[in-house]
Amino acid sequence: MSQTSPRGSDARPHVAILDDEPEIRRMLSDALEEAGFRTSSFARATEFEAALNRMTPDVCLVDLGLPDRDGLALVHRLALESGAAIIIISGRAQVQDRVTGLELGADDYIIKPFDPAEVVARIRARLRKGRADPERAATVARFAGWSADFDRYVLVDETGAEVPFSHAEGEVLRLFLDSPKRLISRAQMQESLGGAAGESFDRAMDVRISRLRTKLGEDPKNPRLIKTIYGAGYIFLGDVDWG
Repeated sequence: MSQTSPRGSDARPHVAILDDEPEIRRMLSDALEEAGFRTSSFARATEFEAALNRMTPDVCLVDLGLPDRDGLALVHRLALESGAAIIIISGRAQVQDRVTGLELGADDYIIKPFDPAEVVARIRARLRKGRADPERAATVARFAGWSADFDRYVLVDETGAEVPFSHAEGEVLRLFLDSPKRLISRAQMQESLGGAAGESFDRAMDVRISRLRTKLGEDPKNPRLIKTIYGAGYIFLGDVDWG
């Protein structure tokens, strides 16, 4: 059974919680409401997906161990179709599970058991990153025959054809477009995008950059826009016009 706080003119950030354990849903909802968030809680993926037709959460907390749907498949769909930040909450603690979740488009991965205060802090950090420049949040960047629309999470080519990108891919793309023709090191990426440094973060960045190159029609062996500077980081070589 789902629980949804009233909407009205409530401007508080909205967090959707998907977990089949009622105690965890209650614990997260209580902590988030006390911290100033609005929440909706769901025990099953089918309820959650149906609710997405009438709500637009800012953050989705998704448990991977769902009774009616593969959690990773749901994360991947949300990453492609939703503008929300996606945070996985799971008892799966293996590095490969974390890497897979991030590769499929999650923005963060929290292992059970957890302190609700940590979840609140992670959500606040994620929203601060996404809203660091409110004036720019609704703008479009143009470069090399492409337009990147960060309101709609789509790339548009010269013919008008649209290619969707995920929230996580958008964070990486924005980082490049905000600093064209400047070297961005792995350490700078980790500081800007958050998440724990290490193998899982590096692999997640590699996957997201690879996907961005594919969506931009780049030759993986000789990309013209997003260049890898081995041992140093990445550099975006296009001219960028923010409109």
